[in-house]
Amino acid sequence: MKEGKPATIKEIAKRLKISPSTVSRALNDHPSIGLVTTMRVKKVAAELNYEPNQTAIFFKQRKTFTIGVVLPSLSEPFFSAAISEIENVASARNYTVIMGQSLDDADREMRILQTLKTHRVDGVLMSISKNTQSYPFIELMESAGIPVVFFDCVPDLEHIHKVYCDLETGMLEAIDRFASCGHRAISLINGPAFLPASMEREKAYKKGLAEHDISFKEEYVVNTDLTTEGNEAAVLQLLALPDRPSAVISFNDYVALDVMKAVRKRGIALNQDIHFISYANYPLWKYMENPPLASIEQFPGDQGRKAAELLFKLMDSAERPEPTRIIFHSRLVNPG
Repeated sequence: MKEGKPATIKEIAKRLKISPSTVSRALNDHPSIGLVTTMRVKKVAAELNYEPNQTAIFFKQRKTFTIGVVLPSLSEPFFSAAISEIENVASARNYTVIMGQSLDDADREMRILQTLKTHRVDGVLMSISKNTQSYPFIELMESAGIPVVFFDCVPDLEHIHKVYCDLETGMLEAIDRFASCGHRAISLINGPAFLPASMEREKAYKKGLAEHDISFKEEYVVNTDLTTEGNEAAVLQLLALPDRPSAVISFNDYVALDVMKAVRKRGIALNQDIHFISYANYPLWKYMENPPLASIEQFPGDQGRKAAELLFKLMDSAERPEPTRIIFHSRLVNPG
């Protein structure tokens, strides 16, 4: 054997004067091989620093023991919690997780998925970007036989597997909290209008107002593209109203952080002149001097774990399962 070159089954067989097939079976503890032979084979394999040829194993088993995870941003605490649970599930199955972040770029998202397909991952977990309005990657993955489970931000389609949080419950509880504190001028800073999650929030917002006999005012609903500039522009639009709102529900905690900063810069007292509730329950709220009045928990860890468990179930299935929908119910909690 040349120095630096990996040992092979043939070299072990030659050293022991037995067939390569016997060596292979002994390394895999096949019952047809006696204990003495198995021990001899493993001893020589250790001496030669033999390592199994993973490529050959993958080819034989038709698996790569990898899954892909595609998210808008790996740095967000929400997705960090989801990733931790996903990796726990994957690790228990001896799988490796390959991460990709779309950065809310639909083209980048598609390129990541094409790369995952090329590398023959066994399955994909995905939360779509805020700018994704079509889903050609679904057919791309289906044609390659790669199951996909969407979670958190999911396409508004019926024929897919998805795990997500019902946003209505938390919204209704948020409006109830504001109304119980005497607020009647309650506004919504929503995400991009075309996002299913934005549509769900606005529908629930209108329902919550109606339940408290509060008239819906179109000018109290503003949309943001979720950039810092867009978030600031959204709250300034509300502050410019003759009858500005005293309470604001934000699309998520990052929107809340931007708009609260913009409000402070204009000398408006947080939690006095204007109050906030936002989605996602940012873990660092408890360290801040003026956190929102409350937060809407969306259970990212639970979503990530359930999505991963569902993906492995699909990967293990010999048949094509019916579309699966797993729903968590958002709820109002104290921030942090």
